[in-house]
Amino acid sequence: MVLALCLDVMGTVLYDPYVEALEAATGLEIGQLQALADPATWPAFEIGAIDEAEFVRRFFTDSDRFFDAAELHRVRLAGYRFLPGMRELLHAVEGRLERYAASNYPVWIEELAATFDFSSCFDGVYASHQLRARKPDPLFFELLLAEIGREAADCLFVDDRAVNCQAAETVGMRAHHFTSAEDLSRRLRAEGVQMG
Repeated sequence: MVLALCLDVMGTVLYDPYVEALEAATGLEIGQLQALADPATWPAFEIGAIDEAEFVRRFFTDSDRFFDAAELHRVRLAGYRFLPGMRELLHAVEGRLERYAASNYPVWIEELAATFDFSSCFDGVYASHQLRARKPDPLFFELLLAEIGREAADCLFVDDRAVNCQAAETVGMRAHHFTSAEDLSRRLRAEGVQMG
C-alpha cells in the first residue's frame, strides 16, 4: 500500500517557465542557448555547489555574452502556476497519504514554497539544493527516503521525466510517469488510495 506520495515539482505540480525566462534574459532562443551555455552550470546551481551570482557569471561558455538576471526573475516569477488539477489533487489526498515535494531545483524552491503555500500542499519539501544530489542519481532518492523516514516500497514517486521515474524504481520505489492530474488520480485509485 502507498503511504507516501513523492512528487517532482517543475512540470508535475507547477508549470516551469525556465525556458521562457532564459530566452528573455539572454535574447536567444533555446536552441541557440543549448549550444552556448555551460552544461555544468545549472546542475551545480541545483545542488547548491554554486550560488545564483556564480550561476549567472558562468552560464555562458563565452563570458562576454549578456545575461540579464533581473529579466530572468521577472519572467520566471510571472510564469509559475499550478498545473491543471494538481492543487486539488494534493488537497484531495491530505490525511490519506503523506505528501512530499521531491524536486531538482535551486534555492528558488523556497520562494515557491511561500508563494504557492506549499505548507498546505505538502508535508515536507525536499529539493536538490538541500539534499546536495539531483535526480536521476539514486543518491537523491536514498537521501529523500532517509529524510521522510519511509521504506522505498511505501512510496509512489511521480515525475514528468521518465528517466527520473526509472531511477526511483532502482531504489525500490513505485513510480508514475506524470502526464496529467487525471491520470495520476487514476493511478492513486488503482493503488487503493481513497480520493477526497
